[in-house]
Amino acid sequence: QLQLVESGGGLVQPGGSLRLSCAASGFTLDYYAIGWFRQAPGKEREGVSCISSAHGRTFHTDSVKGRFTISRDNAKNTVYLQMNSLKPEDTAVYYCAAIDGVCYSDYAEYDYWGQGTQVTVSS
Repeated sequence: QLQLVESGGGLVQPGGSLRLSCAASGFTLDYYAIGWFRQAPGKEREGVSCISSAHGRTFHTDSVKGRFTISRDNAKNTVYLQMNSLKPEDTAVYYCAAIDGVCYSDYAEYDYWGQGTQVTVSS
């Protein structure tokens, strides 16, 4: 069974950090680009970060540049999203998703999705 499982979400104060993990089972992530998306209540799902398969090229939406870092550990079949300097507007359910090869901004292009993990930034 092909599956992605996110973990690492939680409640954090503004300015704090969290590291999200996206672990794959049933398939290897080596040949997939992995995107992180988020969806806040009443808002559309938006792309946050993505890392391509072959060269590990990374992309970040403007609102998280300089604060978020995406990385992959193919040996562990896991992709990480390090989130620093968190802001209340980062509050959302975060999802990871896999697509063959390269990153796309359109979430509809992605083949596999995790169940999501809640991130809440609040004092």
